[in-house]
Parts: sequence; C-alpha cells; structure tokens
Amino acid sequence: MKHLALPLLLASLAVAPAAADSAQPFSAERSWQIQRVGNPEVSPDGLQIVAPVARAVMEDDKLQTDLWLWSSDGRVQRPLTGDPANEATPRFSPDGQTLAFIAQRDDDKAPQLYLLPLAGGEARRLTTFATGVSVPRWAGNGRLVFASRVWADLPLDQQAKRQKEREDSKMKAQVWDAGPMAVFDTLQDDREGHVFSVDVASGEVAAITLGRGLQLPRFSQGFEGTFDISPDGRELALTADSNPAINIDDIDVYRLPLAGGEARNISQGNAGTDGSPLYSPDGRHLVFLQQRVPGFYAAKARPMLHELRSGDTRELHAGWDRSASGLVWSRDSRTLYGAIDDAGTTRVYELPLTGKPRAVTGQSSFSGLSMAPGAIAAVRQSFTEPPTLVSLDPRRGTARKLSTLNDALLADTALGSFESVTYAGANGDDVQMWVNYPAGFDPGKKYPVFVVIHGGPHNGVTNAMQFRWNAQVFSSWGYVVIQPNFHGSSGFGEKFTDSINPEWAQMPYEDVIASAKWAAAQPWADADRMVAGGGSYGGYLTSVILGREHPFKALVNHAGVYNLYTQYAADFAGTVPRFGGFWEEGNREITDRNSPHLSAGNFKTPTLVIHGQRDLRVPVNHGIEAYQTLLVRGVPTRLVYFPDENHWVLKPQNSLFWYSQVRRWLDLYNPPAN
Repeated sequence: MKHLALPLLLASLAVAPAAADSAQPFSAERSWQIQRVGNPEVSPDGLQIVAPVARAVMEDDKLQTDLWLWSSDGRVQRPLTGDPANEATPRFSPDGQTLAFIAQRDDDKAPQLYLLPLAGGEARRLTTFATGVSVPRWAGNGRLVFASRVWADLPLDQQAKRQKEREDSKMKAQVWDAGPMAVFDTLQDDREGHVFSVDVASGEVAAITLGRGLQLPRFSQGFEGTFDISPDGRELALTADSNPAINIDDIDVYRLPLAGGEARNISQGNAGTDGSPLYSPDGRHLVFLQQRVPGFYAAKARPMLHELRSGDTRELHAGWDRSASGLVWSRDSRTLYGAIDDAGTTRVYELPLTGKPRAVTGQSSFSGLSMAPGAIAAVRQSFTEPPTLVSLDPRRGTARKLSTLNDALLADTALGSFESVTYAGANGDDVQMWVNYPAGFDPGKKYPVFVVIHGGPHNGVTNAMQFRWNAQVFSSWGYVVIQPNFHGSSGFGEKFTDSINPEWAQMPYEDVIASAKWAAAQPWADADRMVAGGGSYGGYLTSVILGREHPFKALVNHAGVYNLYTQYAADFAGTVPRFGGFWEEGNREITDRNSPHLSAGNFKTPTLVIHGQRDLRVPVNHGIEAYQTLLVRGVPTRLVYFPDENHWVLKPQNSLFWYSQVRRWLDLYNPPAN
C-alpha cells in the first residue's frame, strides 16, 4: 500500500500555522465570504484582463456578480461595473476598444447584450431580443453572434407576443412528443436553439441557423461549446443532432457558410458525441472534441484537427489517455492548451499540433484559460486557495498572482492542510484519495473521519475549493475528511472511468470501504467515529452502503438515486440507454444488484436525507422514498426538503442551513466519547 504525501500546506496563501489559534475557523459562513473569480478574458493587446467576480449578499439571499478589470502586470485591480444586475461573459472586440457582456438590467425581460466603451462612458444595451441572449462571440469589430432559444415557426418580431401570451394564459399545461422533457431543473418547451448575428451600429438582428435545417442540441444546459465563428466571420461551426430518431442522439459538428449553402457534417460516421468546435486564430484549422462510445458521457474526449481548406481531419495525440477539455489556441495557432482533468487535479497541458502533450502545471487546479502574448490568464485554486486570477507562464509552468480580493479574509482564517494518498482498492488497483486535515492538526491526537463520496459517478475530486461539500468546512468541525477517487472517477484514463459500467455499485463500494480501512489504520484516526455521505451518485453510493456492511456511525444522502427503476423519470432518461432498458434480457438482474432500495431490509444506520423539489436530474421521489423506507424500518432519519432548490443547494441562506443540518446530524449520531 502506497502513501504519497504532497506538501501542499498553505505556503502560497501566506497563512501561518502558528496563527491558527487566533484566526477564525473556516466555517460555512466564512466560506460564503469568499469572493469568487470567474473565467477571465484577455484583451487583444494582452495588457488588460476582465473577469466576473461573484460575492454573496446574504440579506438578499443571492450572489452579486460584477465585472472587474486587472492589468496584466498586476498593478491595477478595480471593479469595471457596479450595476445591481449581474454581468457575465465579457468579450473584448478585436480592436480592444469595446467590451461586450451579458446582463439583465432595468426593464430587461431577458438577458441582453451590452457594450462598454473602454475609453470611457457608460455601457449601452445593444439587443432587446425577446428570448434572451447567451454565448456572445465577436465576428469582426462591427458584429457579434449569439445563441438563443426561439419558436422556429414565428418571425423574430413575434417572439415577444407569444411569450407574453403564454405567461398570461391561465392554461399552463405542457405537451411533449419527444425528448428531452427537461434539462437539469428546467422543463423544456417547444423552442429551438439557434445562432443569430447582431449589427453593432444598428442593433439589427439576423438569423444564421434558423430555417437551415439545423438546431443546437436540445439536451444542453446552456450553449457554451456548441458553436464558434471563423476569424473572417464567413463561416459558423456548430453542433447539431444528425439522427432523426426521437430517442437516440448523435451530436455532430457542422460547418455552415454564412452567405448561404449547405451545411457540411465533418464528424459524420462517429456515433458518439462531437462538440466544442474552435477555430484557430489564423483561420486554417478547426479543432473539436470527439467521444466514440455512444451513450457514455465520460468517454475519452479526443481532440480532432480539421483542416479547413482540404477538409481532412486527424486525431491529435491518439495515445494520450486523458480527455481534452477547456481548449484554447495559442496566438500563433501552433499549439493548443487545455485545462485537463488529470489524476485528482485540473492541470494545464500543452497540446502541440506536432509533438507530444506536456503537463505545464503541477498540483493546483487551473481553469478558464485565456491566451495573452507569452502568457495565459487563468483561475487557480486548491482546497485551501479560493479561485484566484493568475498569469501563467506556459513554458516554465510558473504562475503570478493577480487578484488579491480574498487576501485579507484568508489572513484571518484558520485553514487546514491536505495531501494526496494512494491505497489499494477493488481488485487491488491503486486508488487516489485526497485527505484534508483540520487547522492545527496534531498527528498525536485522535480525530473522527468523514468519507465524502463524490457525484457523477464519472467525475473526480480535484484539488479545488468547492462551495458545496467543502472539505475544509467539514475539517473545521474537527474531522479529517477523506475523498476517494474510486473506480469510475474521471481523470485516470478511460478504462478506469468505464470500469464500473453497467455495475455501478460493487467496485466503488469496495473502494469506499477500503478508504475507511486505510483511515482507520492511521495513528490519528478514531476508528469508532467514522461517518460518510455524498450527493447525486455520492448519495446513491451512500444508499448502497446503507444496505451493506460498513463501519459508519451516520450517513448523509443528498439527492441520491435510491431506486433505479424510478430513475427513468430523470431528465436524461428519454434516450436509449447504452446497455439497454431494464426489460431487456439480463438487465433486470443487473438493475436489481445495483438498486439500493432492494437492500432496505438491511438498513440500520442513522441517515440524513436531503433533496430539492426542483431536482429533475434525480427527481425528489428518490429522497422521499429513501426517507419513508427508513421511517417504516424504524431507523433514525430526518428529511431536509428544499422547495426552491434543484440538484444542488445554491442559495446562500439555504446553503448555511444545509451545513447546519449536516453538522447537527453528525453531532447527534457521531458524538465524541465521554
């Protein structure tokens, strides 16, 4: 059994461990005081960076997001907007004179495009598009393109009328003939996703894809990554479903000339998902991501390079066993950089058009890459560093900190330490795990252990500051928090990720139990005071554990799948499953082996159940079924129900209540020995 300790203990935050006694604990309330830096946008000359910054306004129970401006040398840091409305998606014009962004200000009925002259002056509204604007892209200095969901049977000037008629109607029924019925927490209506252009001078909007036989994917939570505009503004690359069947998706990448003519499917023949098209700055290439396993959302995403002139397409770095994501082009169009899920960390990788992939960064996680001359603006974070704007040297891998918004708060906050360990899991395979220790951790003392089980299942715990299930918040309660990247997790190669399909339960269960055994063997662990819990798939696996042998005194099940048969009500369940339906030969046995509800006769551990009414990914019936089964069984339980939350608890005051209820449950059923 390996133990690979990493010295990741707050040095970059300048928080002295000796000051932990006088500093404030990193409580849930403290975590909501963190200002959250979003994805940056670098100006064309590389001298300025704009990024959204969100801060909690507790009395209004919301996050307020404004745009901030930094100079690339770090000397300037100031707010750029201060309107009561939230601003998002900043985009510099090619000449660097204007910043486009999205906001819903004043009497706007939906998010609109605004233009801010950077030489001075107030932002002006560019669009009054009835169905709202998202994902803006500049097409030269005089035009932008954007996406919106519209009624394809109506002229654009009639959209607002239908929208008002439906809002005012007393009849609220909805009808579906095909999927998706919902996406995440929103019931889908009969609108389609399309791309439009708007003239900067006149504000006149023109349809690009409407009426041309294509629409953006329907099962999409927003339109980020669904289209791009060529540097010369003459062509659109977009993703669309090429399969006419109502219960099978085949998302392909198309090239569509703006002047007219037929769209060309450049990924035809791949039955998996193709997406995230991105033109090179020199206009010679288009890169997109290709997954080759239909019905497997975590299949390896392969970077495909399409030459625009010849039409040839080839895979880049075919032997590289990671999924490409968050790609950006270097300004000379010779190299791609990506924010890659890699063994428990989101690393920046260099992906040259010729040559081998190279990891640029180390243990901290990086995201939101935006290219500057000789540098990359990015957001860096870790378990103990909140999202922080940095300038990254892509050659050396060194990062220079630009944002200092949270420095004063962190200087008076007692944060703990963390390390990565590797232990033997199912089949004797190596399993990576993050361990977060309380502030002032003393290895000579005994600590309770909280096993936090991630969702997905095909996600991974990365070295980043989560604002839900925050490991350092749990550590401030006195727990050592362990988070295993069990079989099925992403970031460890496609074989490892796919190893649990379709048997969702067994190997992750073994890995979690093995993680608890690893912890119990440590000299600092109180093996009699161990708890576990998780959300989504983590809630599912918690329910699996509930019906099997385990060492935990209490469990927390948030938004967990409880009954695989009733999960057919999920938002994604309207397409043919990868391994077929439960009614097909052999599948009922698989379903029964993996559905937690069929082990209810073994339930005996006190379990806190949490669910949101607006959750359409794991509908609320799962939480109610689990809770009432526990009641009938006579097992201590409590249901925490959020009528205004979805799969996640996002509102500040609800989040604080969530943490308080979890802490109450653990204090009640995992108290310290007298």
